[in-house]
Amino acid sequence: MTRPCILCVAITGSLPTKENNPAVPITVQEQIESTQEAFEAGASIAHCHVRDDAGAPTSDPERFAALKEGLEKHCPGMIVQLSTGGRSGAGRARGGMLPLRPDMASLSVGSNNFPTRIYENPPDLVDWLASEMIAHDVKPEIEAFDLSHILQAALMHKDGRIKDTPYVQFVMGVKNAMPADREVFDFYIKTVKRLFGEDAHWCAAGIGPQQIVLNEWAIAAGGHARTGLEDNVRLDRETLAPSNAALVKRAADICARHERPVATWREARKMLGLRAA
Repeated sequence: MTRPCILCVAITGSLPTKENNPAVPITVQEQIESTQEAFEAGASIAHCHVRDDAGAPTSDPERFAALKEGLEKHCPGMIVQLSTGGRSGAGRARGGMLPLRPDMASLSVGSNNFPTRIYENPPDLVDWLASEMIAHDVKPEIEAFDLSHILQAALMHKDGRIKDTPYVQFVMGVKNAMPADREVFDFYIKTVKRLFGEDAHWCAAGIGPQQIVLNEWAIAAGGHARTGLEDNVRLDRETLAPSNAALVKRAADICARHERPVATWREARKMLGLRAA
């Protein structure tokens, strides 16, 4: 049987605004409604950021709690993945939501360049975030912006800083970081299989116009795919995406073309070794 494809929807992020696309959900209520539509379209993971009253990114645990509660009510069974990303806060504030015990949380295990700044992930902070995820039974999603991040995740798994087999997401297309390069992408897959086993689950995310490229590559290669307005606000050069659900449907159509069923939330939880909803 062909392995079902897990679709992750990155609903908001830290950067997109309604000026970029009116469909970008900013408030908690908007995010809940947008995620519910994406869930119904086939997404089984919601990758979540929150914003303050001015629309700026924040790591406020109370806002994350309200979003998590709303998603669990309106998207029952969906995997809630909270972001510990660096644009939302500094230092340990980035992990202030982990005691909420989401199913998953993002974990960047190394630093790299972003378009206008350094995305700093110092070793002591990475170790603390990883330890908090173990303490609160949160599965990390390793956001790999570079090959060294995959190798570091393997080291952390080997010495116990990451409890379960890492779920690695390749992030390509960020300016000044790793471009969408097919040979590198293929080498990433080989590296994950060598380090974590032939059946290891992995995901890929492309930024901006590279989103559909990475969706295609990942789905065709047997991996899982991330889409959503956080990473890309357009369907094509001329057309804004009308919703997160529209981007999820586009990814689901790619799955159909490659004869891969879209994973249900139950299948996704089982594949990733997550606790029952």
